[in-house]
Amino acid sequence: MSGTTLDYHNDSLSLSVIEAIADATDTDPVELEPLYHVVDPEALDQLFQGTTPATARVQFSYGEHTVEVRGDGTILVDGTVHESP
Repeated sequence: MSGTTLDYHNDSLSLSVIEAIADATDTDPVELEPLYHVVDPEALDQLFQGTTPATARVQFSYGEHTVEVRGDGTILVDGTVHESP
């Protein structure tokens, strides 16, 4: 998989996380458990705004999967970098 970085002016990080999980699990995003059941999407969006250091990282479990979000906008699911479709 190729890497992804976010355009902080046009992309919602929480939406990109859902898209990455959907891609990783081969599931339609609307069929996934809501992200807010495991992490506050608004807080995630606010934490990773354009001024966030590239070294910042947040990791959380989503079902049986481990999701990591990096300060540069990279999203990993189970250690694999995912690109939003």
